[in-house]
Amino acid sequence: MHAPAFTLEAASSSASAGAGDRHNLPALQAKMKRDPEGYEEELRQLHRHFKSSVFLFENQAALSTTSSSGGGSEVAKELGDLALFLAHVAPFYPNDLADLPDQIGGLLDTNARGLPQGLREHLVQALILMVNRKIVDLEDTMELFMELQVIGDRAVKKLAFSHIVHSIRRMNQKSKNELRNRKLQNILFKSLQAEEESRAKRAFTILCDLHRRRVWFDERTTNAICDACFHPSSRIMIAAISFLLGYENAEHEDDSDASSSEDEENENPHVILSREDVYKANHKGTAASKKKKKAKLQRVVRSMKRQQRKSADATVPNYYSPLTYLKDPQGFAEKLFSRLQKCNERFEVRMMMLKVIARTIGMHHLVLLNFYPYLQRYVQLHQRDVTTLLAAAVQACHEMVPPDAIEPLFKQIVNQFVHDRSRPEAIAVGLNVVREICMRMPLMMNEDLLQDLVLYKKSHEKAVSIAARSLVTLFREICPSLLVKKDRGRPVDPKARPKAFGEVTVASDVPGAELLNESISSEGEGSDDESDALDSDGERDGAPDTNELDAPEDTEELDEVSEEDVMAEGHDTSDQDSDENGEGLEDDSDMDADTDRSDEDMDADEELNEGIDDSEDEGSDQADSDEEDKSKGSGSKVQKRKLADYIGQLNAADASLRALKRFAGAKKADGLLGETEKILSDEDFKRIKELKAKKDARLALAQHGLSKGGDTRSATFKIPSSDQLSMKRVDPALLEAHIKLRLSKEERVALVRAGRDERPSYVSRAQTKKHKTGGMSNKQKQHKKRMPLAATRAKAARSRQEKKLQRKRSGNQFRGRKAWK
Repeated sequence: MHAPAFTLEAASSSASAGAGDRHNLPALQAKMKRDPEGYEEELRQLHRHFKSSVFLFENQAALSTTSSSGGGSEVAKELGDLALFLAHVAPFYPNDLADLPDQIGGLLDTNARGLPQGLREHLVQALILMVNRKIVDLEDTMELFMELQVIGDRAVKKLAFSHIVHSIRRMNQKSKNELRNRKLQNILFKSLQAEEESRAKRAFTILCDLHRRRVWFDERTTNAICDACFHPSSRIMIAAISFLLGYENAEHEDDSDASSSEDEENENPHVILSREDVYKANHKGTAASKKKKKAKLQRVVRSMKRQQRKSADATVPNYYSPLTYLKDPQGFAEKLFSRLQKCNERFEVRMMMLKVIARTIGMHHLVLLNFYPYLQRYVQLHQRDVTTLLAAAVQACHEMVPPDAIEPLFKQIVNQFVHDRSRPEAIAVGLNVVREICMRMPLMMNEDLLQDLVLYKKSHEKAVSIAARSLVTLFREICPSLLVKKDRGRPVDPKARPKAFGEVTVASDVPGAELLNESISSEGEGSDDESDALDSDGERDGAPDTNELDAPEDTEELDEVSEEDVMAEGHDTSDQDSDENGEGLEDDSDMDADTDRSDEDMDADEELNEGIDDSEDEGSDQADSDEEDKSKGSGSKVQKRKLADYIGQLNAADASLRALKRFAGAKKADGLLGETEKILSDEDFKRIKELKAKKDARLALAQHGLSKGGDTRSATFKIPSSDQLSMKRVDPALLEAHIKLRLSKEERVALVRAGRDERPSYVSRAQTKKHKTGGMSNKQKQHKKRMPLAATRAKAARSRQEKKLQRKRSGNQFRGRKAWK
């Protein structure tokens, strides 16, 4: 099995032959991998030959003689082949080739720029092969690979970059070794902070690529990328700012490693239903077609509910930006703003810096008061990219900024864009910007300015009227009192007002616990309503019996009592009831949402006591009157009871019963709410999730006009919270007015011709039927349908009659007048 013994001359000749002829090296490599022990002597000879070739090449490079120009390429080719050969067999000879990585690394480190291109590429491949075989660590060769990317060789730069990225990804694929990651990050951070632009650019590119692929998705990498915005080189600063601004798009394009294709296939598209679809499903078409449309409508509604449930269950926000994980956001914004004020970059770069500062201020609720006067200088109609500037101004507004600091900027936006001599596009942009700023800072708006801006809803320009109406819709929710009465509509909360500056709403309960309390109280009210219905039915069932028993007395009463008295008393009782109901309504309307439960309990107790006292008084009066009637006897003149007395007694009993039930329901709800406010179990949290999902689905259906019998006014517009507004990106394109201009004749003709080109050529109906590849038509199917039973019987009767007549005619001959003689 082993190689036969051979002399030194044979070994040297075979080694020289293997080294000289490169076609023998792959065969020798395969033999060495199969039998490492049998070829140890050949390996040592080839290793010595490699060392001598390295020494010879270094001497030739040092002397730089003209005679070496012809043989230099041969030596370089032989050296590259030997390096790859030894790198392949290095795992099988760890002791003999222990110094091989140092030899190749030293050659690349000292003479990387002077090596021929082919030899340099072969040496880099050999070193990468040994790193992948774990003969040498990546940390030891990281600086060398960073240096190889800046020597000017394109192939080597691409090879070294891909090797670093794939090695770090492979290292963190199963588990993350924080110690090794920190060593590699320190090397890259050091290169990134270096003043040499080429080295820092390569380090920044590696960090951004690993961050996009979510390999190094930590705060250290994020802060290192953000600190690159302060690099002395403007090109690296622009690259860092572009990465921060366009991270969402890059994440959407390059996130193929993190998300699988199966999830993308299972994800349902966003479906929007219109009222026309609902109308068609219920009214238009035949019974069969309407049945199909209804089934389709139900499927879409179920999918919408499922999507709402998924969105409610998803606790992790989809939006991400590296600016979220800044360790010192205030210092970052101030430092970048100071550089913006001093830099002499072109306008596009300054706009990018301005957008990053605005997004940082809005995301972290920073206070940078000098930023708003700086923006105010550029708020002009003739300013280039003014919508981008206005979007940055909107992004920098939040509730923690004093209104006095933004008031000059706000007034300038209104004065520059919204006036009668401005173009409709500018007015629409100004109104949209005012709406977005007021959504974040409602205290900026006063009553006079709002009424002036709202008048633009009567404009004939559609974009202007839509923008003004959106402003009205916003203030109907946040502060309806600033609007005039005809513009308020029917607000959900007429007494709503914006929070004062510095006012903070402290959460005193678990988020979503109010939904659980509402569901518990609604369940209690539902049971009370059922008991009320049963009691009312019982009263109605019992009422005819009492009337029948008292029928003779009632008839006598009606004979003696005049109609005027009855009408007067009935009118008085009705007035009294209406007054009481009116007072109750006024009390209910005046009650605020902030009243304590103790006040409501006291009101319920008083109402209950009053009802019980009234019923006791009326019962005692009735008993006294009965005793007086019995004592007086039949001979005495007895004063008969009136119909109004019966009505009053029934109303009092009904009021007392309802008060008692209301009091019991309130006590029960208080007990349940007290229990839920203490400790929430896992079932309660699951119930809260379900209720949130149902609420979101109900709002979505109400927005599309699909819900029946609900209050859809609150679902038409929902103001996002301050956290959602801070995370939301303001798109400059949404601030612009999209007005469809009138087309010229040439454009209309071109549009018509384009439509004709897309339309298929005319084919006759007979030709279509002739080449039809589908099933039978509806007319053919109609012929094969079974007829109803009545039609079948009629057809059978007709066939019997025809057969009978045919038999009758065939049996008798015609005996008429002869036509011949």
